[in-house]
Amino acid sequence: METKKVNLSEYNPEVIPSGEDFNIGIVVSEWNPTITNSLLEGAYTTLQKHGVKDENIAVEHVPGSFELPTGAKLMLKYGKYDAIICLGCVIQGETRHFDFICEAVANATAQLAMAENRPVIFGLLTTNDMQQALDRSGGKHGNKGVEAAVTALKMAALRAKLKAESTKK
Repeated sequence: METKKVNLSEYNPEVIPSGEDFNIGIVVSEWNPTITNSLLEGAYTTLQKHGVKDENIAVEHVPGSFELPTGAKLMLKYGKYDAIICLGCVIQGETRHFDFICEAVANATAQLAMAENRPVIFGLLTTNDMQQALDRSGGKHGNKGVEAAVTALKMAALRAKLKAESTKK
């Protein structure tokens, strides 16, 4: 699929589980706020659209993308969340800093989800330039925050289903 022409956030709302019974945490990077605030808006409104009550959505901010996994871990430790969404944006610069941050956040997010047995969703934009970030945070390629919220609902529903099935045995 050629992504240059596609809105990556289009989905069939009929196949998204209801979020009525879920508590969802969102941890958002303060770095690149134009982008991250748009990602947050996309995630938040998508959760609401699928039944998650405002009082069941918690938003916490961290200084940068590198801190997203730590913010998620703290939310999991001190809150009762069915899933955590990590939202941030790292834009390629002239140094290898981009590579180190992106790889560290991706690995830590995956490790946290596995260790906690709860979904921790990777909603980090890793773009070459600001225009790509704008295109993926509400522009022509959709909003990665929407995609992260849909993923959180699907994974929280899967966890709830499997947990319920395991107690019946």
